[in-house]
Amino acid sequence: MKTQDTFRFAQTHEWASQEDDGLIWVGISNHAQEALGDVMFFQAPKIGQQVKQGEAIAVIESVKAASDIHAPVSGEVVALNEKMDATPEIINEKPYAVWLFKIKPSDNTTLANELATLISLEEYNSSAGA
Repeated sequence: MKTQDTFRFAQTHEWASQEDDGLIWVGISNHAQEALGDVMFFQAPKIGQQVKQGEAIAVIESVKAASDIHAPVSGEVVALNEKMDATPEIINEKPYAVWLFKIKPSDNTTLANELATLISLEEYNSSAGA
């Protein structure tokens, strides 16, 4: 997994990392996990689910609130982090090391355009007030 400095961020607090295998790994930002508090449950998208950028596809719940998780790019959900079933609180410990699901992008042109709409960690931290 790449470092958070290479991640791209959505204004809805998800991070996206394009890995060497071409898949997009998706997680939530440190700002998001801090705002949520102690995470208790993660309702994952379905394997094989087709998603569009910006679409709410999962839910993460804490003792404070429930929050939608949006797809940072369009494509097909191809993997879920099974650790989130048994120990969803791990997201609070290492939000940039814990991915929630992986998306196989629709196509490279769409992916390039969608990644261009996401922002860097520095821009995200400035806009999120972190």
